[in-house]
Amino acid sequence: MAKVAILGSGMGAYGAATRLAGEPVDVTLYEKNGFFGGQTVSFRDRSGFIFDKGPHVSFTKDTRIQELFAASVDGKYESVQYQLENHWRGHRVPHPAQTNLFGLPPDLITKVVADFIKQSAKEIEIRNYEDWLISAYGRTFAEEFPFRYTQKYHTAAPRHLTTDWIGPRMYRPTLEEVLRGALAPQTKNVHYITGFRYPTHGGFMSYVEKWARAANIKLDHKVVRIDPKNRMLTFANGQRQNYDAVVSSIALPDLIPLIEGVPEDVIAATRKLACSGCVLVNIGVNRPDTTHAHISYYYDEDIVFSRTSSPHLMSPNNVPRVAAASNARFTFRRNTSLW
Repeated sequence: MAKVAILGSGMGAYGAATRLAGEPVDVTLYEKNGFFGGQTVSFRDRSGFIFDKGPHVSFTKDTRIQELFAASVDGKYESVQYQLENHWRGHRVPHPAQTNLFGLPPDLITKVVADFIKQSAKEIEIRNYEDWLISAYGRTFAEEFPFRYTQKYHTAAPRHLTTDWIGPRMYRPTLEEVLRGALAPQTKNVHYITGFRYPTHGGFMSYVEKWARAANIKLDHKVVRIDPKNRMLTFANGQRQNYDAVVSSIALPDLIPLIEGVPEDVIAATRKLACSGCVLVNIGVNRPDTTHAHISYYYDEDIVFSRTSSPHLMSPNNVPRVAAASNARFTFRRNTSLW
């Protein structure tokens, strides 16, 4: 049978392996770490806290994917209503902030509403994400909220981002919704995610454990060279493996330099790929009442992390009894060639 090498052992890799199941091919997954899971790995410490590598949840509305995930944990998952909040200069408001201005300084609310009305009567050429934000919310709100968050989270000004990723992520309100959110403490939830599913036990990584047990996976196999001419993989441990096809979940800036014979102009283009890195700081505390929010967004420049998540609210089994946990995300630039 044809040999298919899948590089990585995260969600994308197992998606490929699941798709190939039943086909007349010999599939092997190669993982650089001594454990599987990739970016969706979960870690348990001695105290009983479980921390995911990132605040992962499943909010897909695709029935097929929902059933696939449910079967992977034998139907043992939590169905949770999402609670999101925003932190701005000591104020806390629900998410999204554009429809929840109540409680913010009156001068700011006045400027936001006035700018929103003025901008609604204008047309603006949308060349990038900055233009889109100003067009959607007016300059005051755009500068105070998404401009600040974009710089912190993406480590780039919004003028450097395109708009093809937005989809339903950034809600564009009507004037009535902005006014109601400025005058009333409770508003309709207009966020594109209202609920999510999360494994009851074992952290988010539980979604891939059954697939991992069924897969042919080789750990501690970090690819250091891909020879497409001779169809050969070389690993850091000195082993080599031939293949007929490769499926990679390795990020492009890391993958392209590994491929032998890549044209120089492609290598040069790879160096121009801008991306950010992330550091996660996980904290466990012996009290359960730290927050009601699953995700909190922070806009202030003097707060170095961009968001926090609450693993104990994803599933109560992520923490010991009568405890809570927080996951703070710090992002930094890995490639500054464009900015």
